[in-house]
Amino acid sequence: MLALNTALFQAMGAGHTPDAEVIWFASIVAETASWLCVALMGWVAWRRPSQRVYAMVTLVAAAAATMLAHALADAIAMPRPFMVGLSPAHIEHGARGSLPSAHASVMFTIGLLFCLRESIRKIGLAIMAIAVLTGWARIYVGVHFPLDIAAGLLLAGGIAAAFWALQQFARRFVLPLVRHAPSGARRLSTAGDH
Repeated sequence: MLALNTALFQAMGAGHTPDAEVIWFASIVAETASWLCVALMGWVAWRRPSQRVYAMVTLVAAAAATMLAHALADAIAMPRPFMVGLSPAHIEHGARGSLPSAHASVMFTIGLLFCLRESIRKIGLAIMAIAVLTGWARIYVGVHFPLDIAAGLLLAGGIAAAFWALQQFARRFVLPLVRHAPSGARRLSTAGDH
């Protein structure tokens, strides 16, 4: 696995002789693209009032993804490319474990959860595209191996699958109970996806 990861990094990373224009672009993407995802979440909460609660739930899931990614990275303690001499760190970065990528975990979690909701699926797909571009950039600048990004996507997929399963459970077992409750509780059950 380490040999594959190293070979993939050598094919995708800037290494010790980066292209000036590409490293400039990759550095900007690696350090700032995650804020574009935050902006898109804010836009959904502002422009789509019916999706505000869902955006907040997605934010909680993103926070869980961050905590899980950091805990796994600390436990696995996989060194980063710049830590093993494959590349300098072309952006400032700490020397903690890299697998899975927290950036990838969070951005893919947000993208996948938005993709589960038909009314905001296009925004979810845009966030997924931003996450892929950010993953490439963080590889190129020497702070992640390709498998770190793939592991972030896998973690996000697990979180999205758990979220979907909880949603299905609630629709099948909890909402029918709420619908048979007194009228005040019934109004809460109708505040679904619009």
